[in-house]
Amino acid sequence: MNDAPVPVLMYHAVASEPNEATRGLSVAPEAFEEQMDVVESLGLHPVTTAQLAAHWRSEGSAPLPPDPVLITFDDGYEGVHRYALPLLEEHGFPATLFVSTGWIRGAHDTGGGPDTMLDWDQVRELAAGGVEIGGHSHTHPQLDQLDDDTLWSELIRCKEIVAGELGTFPASFAYPYGYSSRRVRARVRAAGFGQALAVGNGLARRRQGPYALRRLTVRRSTTTEEFERLVQGRAIARNFAGDRALTKGYAMVRRARQVRRKAIRSRV
Repeated sequence: MNDAPVPVLMYHAVASEPNEATRGLSVAPEAFEEQMDVVESLGLHPVTTAQLAAHWRSEGSAPLPPDPVLITFDDGYEGVHRYALPLLEEHGFPATLFVSTGWIRGAHDTGGGPDTMLDWDQVRELAAGGVEIGGHSHTHPQLDQLDDDTLWSELIRCKEIVAGELGTFPASFAYPYGYSSRRVRARVRAAGFGQALAVGNGLARRRQGPYALRRLTVRRSTTTEEFERLVQGRAIARNFAGDRALTKGYAMVRRARQVRRKAIRSRV
């Protein structure tokens, strides 16, 4: 079995003119096109999240192509359909889209989407075009900050809405903001998701386990040279040194908040 680390690319919006809320985590359509050309020119083979997890879980009985890479999108921005889907189809690349079901335009829309979002017809067209549709919660909260009942509701509503709209339950999940905990991961598994992706800005490895696989953030500021290094698994620490320093600091703040909430609940 191939246990080699795998680059899992994390995209959000693909947009010519993103708003301020999504600008940093968006990529221009021209940049996305160039990045897909890089993937093809390097001879990499995109697979879905479910395919990667099945390969590692089955100890090799579900083989992967050589030099696999994952192309994933979070949230459900309209540009994934408008700009990314035609390029994915042109190259014959599968991908995974993780939808926050309360942000998708239609019957379940909570109005919380930070930019122009997909509607369910577009999500279905993405699925028909070879894009695995996964879950990303219902309203995109920080899951590890929720009480048990609210956490469960976020997971189950997301799963059931996707199943109701597409006719099949989502197999994969991505944590909003990349945040999880042992409790959250256990609930994601109990909700019936077979695997889940975090962020971590590192390569995905089998030893991380199916519910904590790492991804690499692709931003508007990511140059072609940086992108080539990402998909080849080179100089990852250098590319994300600033991110990791910020993540460590914010993790301390979040742990303090959790301690305060537990103390408050214990007094009630």
